[in-house]
Formats: sequence, C-alpha cells, structure tokens
Amino acid sequence: MMLIMSSTALAEEPIKLGMWSRVQDSLSQTWKSQNYELYIPVYTWHNRKYYSDEKINEFNENPWGLGIGKYRFDEDGDWHALYVMAFQDSHKEAEPIAGYGFQKVWRPAEDVRLGIGYTVGITLRQDMHYLPIPVIAPLFSVAYKKLAVQSTYIPGGEGHGNILFSWLRLQMN
Repeated sequence: MMLIMSSTALAEEPIKLGMWSRVQDSLSQTWKSQNYELYIPVYTWHNRKYYSDEKINEFNENPWGLGIGKYRFDEDGDWHALYVMAFQDSHKEAEPIAGYGFQKVWRPAEDVRLGIGYTVGITLRQDMHYLPIPVIAPLFSVAYKKLAVQSTYIPGGEGHGNILFSWLRLQMN
C-alpha cells in the first residue's frame, strides 16, 4: 500500500526539466515548426585593425550564397531557428554551416523587432580541409515585418577572425 501511495504522489508532482531536456524540447519544437526562412548572405567585413591593407585587398567581402531554416517564436516572443546556409568565404571558397540560433527579441514598435542572442553549429572550411569546425557566435538582428538583417561577429586575433558577417533573413510564412 505504501508503494502505491508513493508512486501516486510522485506522479502528481510536477516534473522539473533539466537543462538538456529543455534543449531537446526547444530543438524538437523548432524542428516541428511549419515556418520557414530564407537566408541571403550580403556582406563580410574584416576588421581593419587586425589586417594589413594588402590582406584586406585579397579578401572577398561579398559572400554569395543561400540558406534556409525553420523558425518559431516561443511564448515569450523570442526567436529560435534551425538552419543550413552556404556562402563564399573570405577566400572565395564554399563554406557551408548548419546550426541552431536563438535571439531574445524586443519589440519597440508594432512591426519592428530587435534581437540579440547566439548561434551554435558546425561549419566546414576549405583552408581547414573541410573538417567539421564547431561554431559558437553572437547574433544580432533588426527586423521589420518579415525581413531582418542579421549579423554575427567572429572574434579572433591579429590576422585571423575579427569578421562581421551579415545576411538577410526573410520569413516565408
């Protein structure tokens, strides 16, 4: 009798989700979303403080490419997405990336959204022999209705990294 009461009492208590369970739940909800976005890379800026003029002149700052993602806004109005994108890197080589993005969203006006958050994913680069490279980077965006300009800054050191990468994000539905 005690065993039955104990298991009944346990079943009635709310289950507290651990961090890993919350991550899995968020990824699952985002994957099940019927909302799609198109990503169009528009600009790569190499921080002039960390590169010589000669090196800057060698770099590609027009990252032609395309991407697609599934997105959702949660109960707090924050943005979540799972995405894949490919673009030309600084050396005009193909660079694919896939990952998850999150942004805390503020709405200063009805159709305007400002976001700050992060992305976590995997990229592949030719100069790294297309081996998987983990990515953790900040995300910033300004959106009006269904169109956003979204950017990330890749930190680095002298002669590497320190790159602002920006793309358009268009909600398809």
